[in-house]
Amino acid sequence: MLSRRALIGGAVAGGAALAFPMPARAMGGAMGGEWRLAIRNVHTNESVDALFARNGRFVPEGLAELNHGLRDWRTGETMAMDHHLLALLVALREKLDLSGRTQIGLISGYRSPRTNAALRAAGGSHTGVASQSQHMLGKATDIMVPGVSLARLHGAALALGGGGVGYYPRDGFVHVDSGPVRRW
Repeated sequence: MLSRRALIGGAVAGGAALAFPMPARAMGGAMGGEWRLAIRNVHTNESVDALFARNGRFVPEGLAELNHGLRDWRTGETMAMDHHLLALLVALREKLDLSGRTQIGLISGYRSPRTNAALRAAGGSHTGVASQSQHMLGKATDIMVPGVSLARLHGAALALGGGGVGYYPRDGFVHVDSGPVRRW
């Protein structure tokens, strides 16, 4: 017999899955196949190529690799990254018709509150560093993809409609987050 907590937890998880459909091709259809992300931190040159879901189930070791790869590179602090963000990055890579092994250039992933405050103080609020940044929640990345124009990356991210999308052509990246849908 299911406990009330397990039943509510299952309903919430099921509702989240319906609210954010997984990219069909990434999972080889509705519930089959594999999801992977390959990222390279442009600041540290560290690379991660992690299988993080298989046959509709998350792979803890792959998630741990991605959490480490998307960590605050300034402090070394990690956070469990939002699974919807990871799925959004897979969907974005698919939208661009890139292979699962194509590396996404990471400018910023998780950002600790201390790092976020320091970045805001260093450049003031005009730099685009939000005081309540999705980066601090493990729900945001600033990315580029070698060989893909920022305009094309930006357009693909907007077309997905999966969260926030910011365009920073002077700084060489596109912001993608799994928060509320918005653009700037």
